[in-house]
Amino acid sequence: MTKPQHRPARPYFSSGPCAKPLGWSPDVLSDAFVARSHRDPEGTARINEVIERTRKVLSIPDDYRIGVVPGSDTGAIEMALWSMLGARGVDVLAWENFGQMWVIDIVKQLNLGNARVVEAEYGDLPDLSKVDQDNDVVFTWNGTTSGVCVPNGDWISADRQGLTICDATSAVFSMDLPWDKLDATTWSWQKAMGGEAAHGMLVLSPRAVERLENYTPPWPMPKVFRLVNKGKLDEGIFKGLTINTPSMLCVEDALFSLRWIQKAGGAAAMQTRSQSNLAAMTEWVEATPWVEFLAKEASFRSCTSMVLSIAAESGLSGDALAAAPKQIAAMLSAEGVAYDISSHRAAPPGLRIWGGATVEPDDLKALLPWLDWAFAKYNRSLAA
Repeated sequence: MTKPQHRPARPYFSSGPCAKPLGWSPDVLSDAFVARSHRDPEGTARINEVIERTRKVLSIPDDYRIGVVPGSDTGAIEMALWSMLGARGVDVLAWENFGQMWVIDIVKQLNLGNARVVEAEYGDLPDLSKVDQDNDVVFTWNGTTSGVCVPNGDWISADRQGLTICDATSAVFSMDLPWDKLDATTWSWQKAMGGEAAHGMLVLSPRAVERLENYTPPWPMPKVFRLVNKGKLDEGIFKGLTINTPSMLCVEDALFSLRWIQKAGGAAAMQTRSQSNLAAMTEWVEATPWVEFLAKEASFRSCTSMVLSIAAESGLSGDALAAAPKQIAAMLSAEGVAYDISSHRAAPPGLRIWGGATVEPDDLKALLPWLDWAFAKYNRSLAA
């Protein structure tokens, strides 16, 4: 094959940090509130603007708390786990790397003997009907390293007794989240909104607040995890007074992303853009014998972290099959066509291509012929 004529205008297909919104440049940070305390009224107001724009874009209920917390999504989800678990049994769902990380937190670090792990292999989704609605439930909405997501929240009972703690970092903004089914929800700016790393978001339902104020875990609580002060929720965390000092450059960057989302049509438009990227990828995969989705069922294929495997019909086997994805990714990176599209190091060998809303659909479509070109070139190298 000759090289395709058209290249993606923006070759950024990393699954985190993800592509910046269209129109971003370092100039958008020129008015950032730097060299000043974030506790100054203007600094606090900018953090609160992030909170309130987030609430509006995602239609988060008024009685839910929204806070900016340290440590990216990992810090946010671990804050929820360490602060709320232990009051009742807990079901932990795991079907890829990040879900397994929360299993380690709950089973090995918190040492909860009443924890039950409900898991599946890469490419599959656990049997959601097995979830005990009397237990707390910890799960990722979208398995970033496997490309497998829960299709909806119908499996979560409205009459559940436990809390739902949801890692939504590669789902929020690009997938529709049912807030009435979610009690503690977390994500990071670096994923679907195209922001910068190191800061997390934590959203708490009234039920989650009730747990925090009426239950004290038996283990020591690190300072950056402390959501309660003298038996009451520390409301300052949810009014811009963050637990530790945030980067006001990152805050300004997050504001740019949120304003871009609003101008582009809000959450619904973001979901449409992501679904458009998944549709283009699906059409190409169905017409391409050498590749397949890692996610076995179409109903739970991610529209953000689209994970591909080399198919048996490719004719490759053994070491050549295992090496193909990294070789393809390296070729496309060298061409400046696609950066950072190798699968996560913990996942089976494959390609992981971000299709979230900050990826322009035309760029995704322009990438697809290059994947065919790279595969053909790799095959030729084997025959040489």
